[in-house]
Amino acid sequence: MKKKGIWKKIQTFMLYSLPLLLFLVTIGFVYQKKGESRDYDKYTAVGETYEVYGKKMHIYTGGKGSSTVVFHAGSGTPNPYVDFSTVYEKIGHETKYAVIDRFGYGYSDLTNRKRDIDNIVDENRKLLQEAGQKPPYILVGHSLSSLEVIRYAQRYPEEVKGIVLLDGGSPKYYSEQKPLTFFSHVLQFFRTTGVFRFVYEINEEFFIGGRNNLKFVPNELKEVDQAFTLLKLGNKNVTDELRQAQKNAVKVLKDNNGLAMPMTVSTADSFGEVKKDWLESQKELTEWSSAGKHIVVKDSQHYIHHYRPDLIAEEILNLAKK
Repeated sequence: MKKKGIWKKIQTFMLYSLPLLLFLVTIGFVYQKKGESRDYDKYTAVGETYEVYGKKMHIYTGGKGSSTVVFHAGSGTPNPYVDFSTVYEKIGHETKYAVIDRFGYGYSDLTNRKRDIDNIVDENRKLLQEAGQKPPYILVGHSLSSLEVIRYAQRYPEEVKGIVLLDGGSPKYYSEQKPLTFFSHVLQFFRTTGVFRFVYEINEEFFIGGRNNLKFVPNELKEVDQAFTLLKLGNKNVTDELRQAQKNAVKVLKDNNGLAMPMTVSTADSFGEVKKDWLESQKELTEWSSAGKHIVVKDSQHYIHHYRPDLIAEEILNLAKK
């Protein structure tokens, strides 16, 4: 009898709570859509957009010099133009730079093309060509984008002058990690239902705490970052990148015949709490290059360039001068 009473209470609770939940989700969805409309009207492309495989890709360029530093954002980074502003402003007096928005990022469109590593490399290369950015390139990759940076160097070594990885994982490390697509789907749900938009208003640090609270980013760019976090987080292209990550890593790992260009692997020390397996994999990654270099960046977390932008700029310029 007790079990029947409990089940009846559960049924009653579900009867009244589900319509309320549906109502709240609907309100959140409308709230998010109105916010998206305002954000799209307010924030237009800062660089140039070009048609790449039938969709628009965005690239932000500047600086002067004989080589071009090409920035590749880590997985899920909402706006690469904002993300790398801490660094490109410090190198433009000595070298050119280009910040790529992959499909699903920043001011670029979404695409139906599979996020296979060779598709991504082809898209990035075509975007650089369309924008008139000629090699030699110094490829800078944060986090998961280490795969596309290394893959580019594998396929087009004559175009690459050097590589700088910002807490970028080794292909071997990523090949052993299961895709985290569930987490991306959760992010997408919370974004599209307006939950994140509401949370951002009351707890901004939840979103930017891991990036040093955007300490070195101007206030006007912080607003851009907020808008694109609420526009792009967990979209289908970002999710598919995660879904393909392990396969992409295996492909890059399989074609490892060494890289005939210098590569600097910078590792965040996570304020003294860096994991041993990650640190060892970072050290091993330098062996891919004929001139590999490993540095542990003190007092930093995963988004190293938001904690030690001067140091990262210095490492990039060292390669540019060679």
